[in-house]
Amino acid sequence: MRQKPSQHKLGDFLEGKGFYIVLFLCVAAIGISGYFLFRGLFAQPEGFGSESLSAVSGQAEMTQEDAAGAAAGETDPSPGEEGTAAALPQREEETASPGDTGEAQAEQPEEEAAASSGYVWPVEGSVDRDFSLEVFAYDETMGDWRTHEGIDIAAEIGAPVAACAKGTVTDVSTDDMMGVTVTVDHGGGMESLYANLAESVNVQPGTEVEAGTVLGAVGTSAIAESASPSHLHFALREYGVMIDPLNYLH
Repeated sequence: MRQKPSQHKLGDFLEGKGFYIVLFLCVAAIGISGYFLFRGLFAQPEGFGSESLSAVSGQAEMTQEDAAGAAAGETDPSPGEEGTAAALPQREEETASPGDTGEAQAEQPEEEAAASSGYVWPVEGSVDRDFSLEVFAYDETMGDWRTHEGIDIAAEIGAPVAACAKGTVTDVSTDDMMGVTVTVDHGGGMESLYANLAESVNVQPGTEVEAGTVLGAVGTSAIAESASPSHLHFALREYGVMIDPLNYLH
């Protein structure tokens, strides 16, 4: 029996079941190639997983925190800024010039300045009659209503009378109505007057006195106040204007 050549055998195989086998193999090869190609296109880069996602999420959170901090910084000063703001008033106080304080003190009323220097009581005793320059007061001796340009300090006859402050005696005289009177200049336009003294005095014009220096003694020389109990008539004068001594005595 004569055999077919190999070429004829291959042709018969392709015409039969072999054709389907080859077709299946080709389809399988195409499918496998397509699978790996698809996987290569959509595969995630190495290291791109949960850690990368966490990093991205953390960066987003940091960005939100930074934005919130920037917004807060626009309204709330930082601790350093608060410290600087708190230090500013103290700095201003430290840099205030001495001249400013001097000007403020100079603006005090002259009456307060004089009161702060203080005038001592010329004699110990209560005030029997107050200062009354604008309102008339009844005068028992004269029997009428009139002003009273000083205060009457109750004291026994012969009680020592002292200068109320440092100064210079400018006058020792006998007034027709107020009797023996000593006037002391304290500077700054201030003068003190001591009336109804005894005839004998311890000073004369030009005598320098200190607060407490004895000028004389309580007497009965004031005719205009002879009906009043024994007393010293004491007055203060500022630039020629009578003022209330009680605003200055302490």
